[in-house]
Amino acid sequence: MTSSGESTNRQTLRKAIGAGRMKLTIKLGLKSLWLHRLRSLLTVLGIVFGVCSVIAMLAIGEGASYEAQEQIRSLGSNNIIVRSVKPPEEKSSTSQRTWLLEYGITYADLERIRATLPGVEILVPARIMRQDVWNGGRRIDCDLYGTVPWYPEVNNHRVARGRFFTETEMNDGTYVAVLDAGVESALFPIDPAIGNTLRAGSHYYRVIGVMEPQSARITKDGASTPPANNANGASGAPNRIYVPLNAARKQFGEILVNQQSGSFEATRVELHEATVKVARLEDVVDTAQVIADLLAANHRKTDYEVVVPLELLRQAERTKRIFNIVLGAIAAISLLVGGIGIMNIMLASVTERTREIGIRRALGAKRRDIIIQFLVETVLLSGAGGVLGVILGIAIPMVITWFAGMKTIVTLWSPFIAFSISAMVGVVFGLYPALRAANMDPVEALRHE
Repeated sequence: MTSSGESTNRQTLRKAIGAGRMKLTIKLGLKSLWLHRLRSLLTVLGIVFGVCSVIAMLAIGEGASYEAQEQIRSLGSNNIIVRSVKPPEEKSSTSQRTWLLEYGITYADLERIRATLPGVEILVPARIMRQDVWNGGRRIDCDLYGTVPWYPEVNNHRVARGRFFTETEMNDGTYVAVLDAGVESALFPIDPAIGNTLRAGSHYYRVIGVMEPQSARITKDGASTPPANNANGASGAPNRIYVPLNAARKQFGEILVNQQSGSFEATRVELHEATVKVARLEDVVDTAQVIADLLAANHRKTDYEVVVPLELLRQAERTKRIFNIVLGAIAAISLLVGGIGIMNIMLASVTERTREIGIRRALGAKRRDIIIQFLVETVLLSGAGGVLGVILGIAIPMVITWFAGMKTIVTLWSPFIAFSISAMVGVVFGLYPALRAANMDPVEALRHE
């Protein structure tokens, strides 16, 4: 019984001694850092900038990727967009030459698509005409977008106030209009738009609704641009006025004339754009290919393009992963440089404290005590740098969003990963200096001046 009690007491004593030794080791590490405050601060800054850059760059990349994907999603994952495109060989005109240029998708194309593809749920045709639109003395250049009543449903573009036009208004060709938010703010900065009239070309339209703000339109290659392919062949305006398709046909007819520098060009484009909604998501890509083949069989020239938002979305997701890897690798280099800085500082510290190490070894300190002391110093440096870097890395994206208007997203995992890496940097780059200090000959260390 006595023997068992003595054994327990010895174990308790050893634990107490070990705890005391660990406490002393940590205390000595903290004291050493405090005695060299400037050096410690400069060392910490390397880690701070590394961690900060990791979080901030990933946040910027995540924000940019999110906006691109949201723009693509706004087009509808189940949708296929078919657009009229002026053939490249016919984009340039010869002086003093007159002709009728016909190109683009037609109503017959839509009927073929409807009849050939049973998976097609809804078709949304559209004509786009660039117009100067007036409200009294206020003017804006925008696209007059002739379409059908089910446009908002298919294109995920909701009405913010008022309403969209009805099938009766479309069939009758009633001159009513629904405005993009940008058009409303430009033409009706004070008075309410709904219930008022505006002039587009030679016709007056009664405003019945205002759409919610929508992201920029997406081109075939996934780029974000204003809508294109208007009737005049010019680049599209950033805002739209939505009117019944039959009203646009009544106002502009089928043939439009563009006169420039003594020559003019007459163009006939039945439809500038059409959205095809497919019933099943898994059929979108195959249906798009069938539509492309169908158009190729009935068009003598490539005067159309087929855009598949689903494919663009998948491409954007792949691009996002690559972008994050590249940004993360660039930012990780900063952490690597910070780690090398820690190792250099600690190696210099080992040389400076050779006599101190010798004294500690002479007083009974073990190799592991020396290793722990130097590792404590490096982990504290990298940990403090990691904490400050995380705070700064979260703050910088917020500042960028506030002042530059650029969307940034700090994911939950990026601060955690950045801090974990900074802590590992302290251990990895502090291990060699710690081992070098621990392996010193105590006698030679005491002789060091």
